[in-house]
Amino acid sequence: MENKGAESSHRLKSEINRIFGFEFPDVRSSWSDIEPADMIFATIWYSAKVVSALPFPCIKCYFVQDYEAWFNPMGDGFLLAENSYCYGLHPITIGRWLPAKLNQQHRVLANYFDFCADLNIYKPLPAVEKERAICFIYQPEKPRRCAHIGLEALGIVKRHLPDVTVYLYGSREKQNIWFEHTNLGLIDLKSCNELYNRCQVGLCISASNPSRIPFEMMAAGLPVVEIHRENTLYDFPDDAMLLCEQTPEAIATGLMELLSSSGKAAAMGQRGIEFMKSRPINQGLSQFLNTVTELLAGDPVSPTEPTPLYRQEAVKADLQLCPAGKSRSQAHDIGRLAFLPPFPRKVARFIYHRLRRALP
Repeated sequence: MENKGAESSHRLKSEINRIFGFEFPDVRSSWSDIEPADMIFATIWYSAKVVSALPFPCIKCYFVQDYEAWFNPMGDGFLLAENSYCYGLHPITIGRWLPAKLNQQHRVLANYFDFCADLNIYKPLPAVEKERAICFIYQPEKPRRCAHIGLEALGIVKRHLPDVTVYLYGSREKQNIWFEHTNLGLIDLKSCNELYNRCQVGLCISASNPSRIPFEMMAAGLPVVEIHRENTLYDFPDDAMLLCEQTPEAIATGLMELLSSSGKAAAMGQRGIEFMKSRPINQGLSQFLNTVTELLAGDPVSPTEPTPLYRQEAVKADLQLCPAGKSRSQAHDIGRLAFLPPFPRKVARFIYHRLRRALP
């Protein structure tokens, strides 16, 4: 057992070094041999109870990265994930919405650090020529990224503005999409920044805690379209983003508004650059470190209660974009498949298309 444990530790140390560039003398993968420490973090909902029940005195924290209950259907998984906030751990969240959510939903106060971006990577590139193009972070394997709604919105845009180029990126998964597009798949960080500089507008949808992607887009000078919900109002500025009602028609309206006004898009892009100047990656790391340092020193840490940054009304749909009786896409027939896991979805789509070809 010791040899297996040593092999596992060595493998984990190598992986951490390969991915993140950090070297640690001791890395363990089991929760059964947690040794006494000054501070211990839970980092996923089912680890909160483990940390809470540790028998030795320590500062017990919870790095809350998202409202994970929403990742589960309503039932045991949902409620158990919500229960993780009730074990008396000190939460530190990424972003400002989660402290508001934890306070409103569970009467739990938390500290946060801001979404930031590596400004050495994400920045304006004056030599890159702008295209009449949209880039969409397309990740169908992550339900919270709303790939189906995003495609529906882009399909409407392509129907009305067929000259617009659509770039999808962020996933190896490729599907049969009914409109012309370019799927770049997984690309490196430098290529992401070049893409953001090339496009006129970026689309990123998150149904839970915001993605870091819009902040990187803004740092590159790209105006962003997102959905207008409680989870997006606390972290985004209202002069570099357009938050739309969650329908494909409203999202398409927001996209076409920016595509039809290069002046407005450029002004929003510049405001995004200014907003992100105060959010280099080290800013978020310093906020996190300050909270941890204060906790370790035994200093009183005042949890924060953020208020929304975004105060504009949601962009509403131009209902003339999709007149009644006119089909937008194939997605009307197979839209429900978007909610299946990736492999069953592929099998169902294969059967669906075979049946369509077989029918007269």
